[in-house]
Amino acid sequence: MYGEVEVGARVTLAEVAKEAGVSPPTVSKVLNGRSDVSRATRSRVERLLEVHGYRRRTSDRPRFPLVELVFHELDSVWAVELVKGVENVAKANRATVVLTRSGSRHAPAPDWIEGVLRRRPLGVVLIFSSLPAQVKHRLRSRDIPFVIVDPAGDPDPDVPSVGSANWAGGLAATRHLTDHGHERVAIVTGPEDMLCSRARLDGYRSAMAMAGLPVDPRLIRFGDFQVHGGFEHAMDLLDGPGRPTAVFAGSDLQALGVLEAARRKGLRVPEDLSVVGYDDVPPAQWSSPPLTTVHQPLRHMAEEATRMLFGPDGPGGAARRIELATRLVVRQSTAPPGGPARAAAPGTG
Repeated sequence: MYGEVEVGARVTLAEVAKEAGVSPPTVSKVLNGRSDVSRATRSRVERLLEVHGYRRRTSDRPRFPLVELVFHELDSVWAVELVKGVENVAKANRATVVLTRSGSRHAPAPDWIEGVLRRRPLGVVLIFSSLPAQVKHRLRSRDIPFVIVDPAGDPDPDVPSVGSANWAGGLAATRHLTDHGHERVAIVTGPEDMLCSRARLDGYRSAMAMAGLPVDPRLIRFGDFQVHGGFEHAMDLLDGPGRPTAVFAGSDLQALGVLEAARRKGLRVPEDLSVVGYDDVPPAQWSSPPLTTVHQPLRHMAEEATRMLFGPDGPGGAARRIELATRLVVRQSTAPPGGPARAAAPGTG
């Protein structure tokens, strides 16, 4: 249905169609996310709708009880924690979660938006570090709220988002090791182009400076947050004289790779090498030995993001950015250099 619906205060869809040089049904197709419209026509119509300040009223379209969760990957242990968080809040609001895999770690693929406009969910939770301007405009013009959960980056200030204190996490992990007396501390952080990787590295540098210790550039590695990447870097770091006595891995998966490298090198953890991870995913407590790690509240982050969709003001309210605290969880993978395993402090395991 198109008719004489108002766009902004004065312009109707029929007038937008005339200005765009298309028929009113074509404008309606654009508004409804139909795929049978050329890209050039869609762009022209959407630009005019934006110029005229169009916002589709809730009463203009049916609301389906869906929350769309969009990932670039669905096969990692931290992804499971995020899914559980979204499901917890969606279920409490009698909504169903739809999982979509799309794009890279930076942004969803361009074709994803067509599907979400057809499904018309209550809202969208995206696990990315940014969102293209065109995608933001199209979601807003259809009155579909969205929130980014960004364990991997720092979204634009106009995008509602939930993150965590990556710098503080890197600081806590490294201070734990320097407080134990380690002076040669290596770090295998995440990809170099991700802000969370650099924030954790900055926390590492700050802790080393606070301890009065120099930072050896040879002990700084950019990984990929995966087990194999941690293993490969650790095999190189632990090869030959001058090896580190401790490694701070930027993810628990990388830390598991470091543990395997230590085993192959004949090093005992924590007697010969201390290891600290990041995330505190469930497998961390079952590694051998149980992993000291930084708890990133992944499930809580996803819950807070989904609550923003269901809040009275939606994600466009005052709370544009939420940053949750991280904390160190001490287990049995860290000890003083050459010393016995340190027992976990009460309440930290």
